[in-house]
Amino acid sequence: MDEKQKSERLKQLTKLQYNVTQKASTEHPFKNEFYDNQAEGIYVDIVSGKPLFSSKDQYDAGCGWPSFTKPIDAKEIIENKDRTHGMVRTEVKSVEADSHLGHVFPDGPIDKGGLRYCINSAALRFIPTNKLEEEGYKEYKQIFE
Repeated sequence: MDEKQKSERLKQLTKLQYNVTQKASTEHPFKNEFYDNQAEGIYVDIVSGKPLFSSKDQYDAGCGWPSFTKPIDAKEIIENKDRTHGMVRTEVKSVEADSHLGHVFPDGPIDKGGLRYCINSAALRFIPTNKLEEEGYKEYKQIFE
């Protein structure tokens, strides 16, 4: 994704999506689009469209944000130390668009690796399994077969 493409995509974002992805804001817990999504599909970066998470790895962590045990491809995620708000956390960003996504914590299900990727819905776009092909994500159908 070049700077011109990114600039065009950023213009299409809502204020909340822009603030979350570009200014590292956090949306409200339990009042966001995907915290309790039960549908099968993948979540892509709202800016670049790169696939990031699968509903197969989503679980209810009780925190009010979509939570995942792992990304689809760890190479699409950057982790940075975040020392804001008097805490030390690990920020999660997308590689392609450098979008702030949320944070990763070491309190996830032990049997799934022990991580909890706590991600803002505003940083994601959900593609249901029945739309994967028409949206250009055909190769990800295999996750659900």
